Amino acid sequence: MSTQDKVVVTCALTGVLTDPAKFNVPVTPEEMAEAAVQAHNAGASVLHCHFRDQGEGMGAFPTWDLKSVGDILSAIKERVPDILICMSTGVVGDDISGPLGCLGAFNPELAACNAGSLNYLKLRKDGQWAWPPTLFDNPVEKVQKFLDVMTANKIIPEFECFDTGIVRSVGLYKANGMFEGDPHLSFVMGVQSGMPDNPDLLPILKAELPENAHWQVIATGPGREKVWNLHRRCVELGGDVRTGLEDTLYLPNGERAANNGQLVETLVKIVREVGKQVASTSEAREILGVLK
Repeated sequence: MSTQDKVVVTCALTGVLTDPAKFNVPVTPEEMAEAAVQAHNAGASVLHCHFRDQGEGMGAFPTWDLKSVGDILSAIKERVPDILICMSTGVVGDDISGPLGCLGAFNPELAACNAGSLNYLKLRKDGQWAWPPTLFDNPVEKVQKFLDVMTANKIIPEFECFDTGIVRSVGLYKANGMFEGDPHLSFVMGVQSGMPDNPDLLPILKAELPENAHWQVIATGPGREKVWNLHRRCVELGGDVRTGLEDTLYLPNGERAANNGQLVETLVKIVREVGKQVASTSEAREILGVLK
């Protein structure tokens, strides 16, 4: 079976919003490394990594502290040396010194690059905001600063796209010469104020991809069954997939997942049911065009 028939599976180990006091998300270097082992053993070849504060109030907030981030990455690489790292970079506001410093210091194979702005909203059942309405601001100037550092360090940008216009913007970035190489896009689906977790939307999004684009789906949101149906349709259409405790806490039957490994096992089963195979880490490097 050629790499064209292989699917790259990413595991997003821990998010930026999930409360570790309420949910079993990994925080410490040891917990992140153990989660990485579980994900890799289940079939993931890429880890999407956020980093949590290691001090007082352990894990309640994100961190760009170089020692904390370095300790987590070292622990992961010691346990799973061949795994690919996709580093999170998302921050609100103009100060991006934290993620830029981490990109330069740790030089991951891939890094998220949020490709456009979004009013990041979530509504409770009673009509009240789940959190204060937030502008996730990613103007072109901010995107370019991230891309400049990624290009200098041969880091592949993974463009996170929360809406259809953002998908189309990546093609404009490419035509403008803002980045090199083939485009890599993630369709983020299920955020209440972004693209819905609707599998019928995927053919439309795929048709809007820039030339020679690699793509995957990030399925999130409260629609538990929809999340897994979205993954299945993505694989059928030739995309790659991502799961993990950042994206969903639940299995298709509605039960809460015990860990990242259980989520990856479920996703790998779907990949095989569609008639495809999961890419190994070496195959993922070839498919994604990793040069280091």
